[in-house]
Amino acid sequence: MIKYGSDRIEELKFASFKTLIERRNEQWIDINLVPQLSPDSAELPTDLIDFSILVICNHSGVIAQMVPQDIGCDCEYQLTFSEKEQVKAWITTETVQSQIKLAAELSGE
Repeated sequence: MIKYGSDRIEELKFASFKTLIERRNEQWIDINLVPQLSPDSAELPTDLIDFSILVICNHSGVIAQMVPQDIGCDCEYQLTFSEKEQVKAWITTETVQSQIKLAAELSGE
């Protein structure tokens, strides 16, 4: 995690994610990830209360944006390259991709 305006980086390592997938509209799928940290991960910053990651994908499962959140709102942190790669690896798994497609189909597509 990188706090805006800071040069300090704390690298989080994710063990798994609790995943909630919802269709936003005809174009976007919102995926809310609640990460479980690996034992060898850096700790979450102490000023985060309820950390999650909003991933916005199109209906084909292609990631458009990853937004770190605290208590369901954008926060003053950004993900590092490695953290983004971990999220991307999760989103591109066959299981999550099939859930994305199912969410799009169940909504009338």
